Amino acid sequence: MKMKLMFRPLLLLYCATQALGFGTDSVIETELNKTVSLVCEPNGAQADEELVWLRNGALINLKEGNDKGHSSVCVTPVIHEDNGAIFTCSLSKNSSASASVTLNVTYGPNLFGSEEVTVEEEAVLLLQCDTLANPPVSSVSWTVNGSKVNLEESGMAETNDGFKSKLTANKVERRLHEGTFNCSAVSSMYGVHTKTFYVKVTDKTIKFPLMPMIAGLVVVGLTALLAVLARWQRIMRLELHTLKLTHYY
Repeated sequence: MKMKLMFRPLLLLYCATQALGFGTDSVIETELNKTVSLVCEPNGAQADEELVWLRNGALINLKEGNDKGHSSVCVTPVIHEDNGAIFTCSLSKNSSASASVTLNVTYGPNLFGSEEVTVEEEAVLLLQCDTLANPPVSSVSWTVNGSKVNLEESGMAETNDGFKSKLTANKVERRLHEGTFNCSAVSSMYGVHTKTFYVKVTDKTIKFPLMPMIAGLVVVGLTALLAVLARWQRIMRLELHTLKLTHYY
């Protein structure tokens, strides 16, 4: 028995239907936050033939009546985790009669807007931007006040693990690190995405060691308390001695 699996990705004005035969794997491309409708119709099956849906091998719970002869699954909204997900429709009594589709979710880097960053002189400055995209971005660049960041002159380091691009200065100097930084990533599908960082460098503040101060105050407090107790004991002994002398007198 052949299985026909149709896919109707709802992408604004674009709508396509793709039919798959039994034993055929296919890939359907969609975008982040869109909706994908998957329809399964087994050829020659009885109207009451029970169908099963799996997502990456895990059973999908279907509403009553949506598992007989004709079944559909709606993926909405499409999220990052749906990229590479395999949806399989099969007969409940014969799992070998099945058809599958893999979702290829495309999206650009999550770079937009601006962020204000305040850092003290001689502290560590860390700027990072999200460069994760599908397809992967072709390049990432950093600028400061309109010019490309000179890593050697600024004493900064740039790292990129394919997920985030980071720009770091281990010892901030106002003349080098205060200004407007831009992180830009180029996507072949979604163009250039940019995030802006407004970095303000403040004077270094003297930080008092809190724990030693607390410990010192505790010691001083206990010493004062012991001194008061000792003085009180001497006074009590003196008063007791005076009472005894008065009694014998």
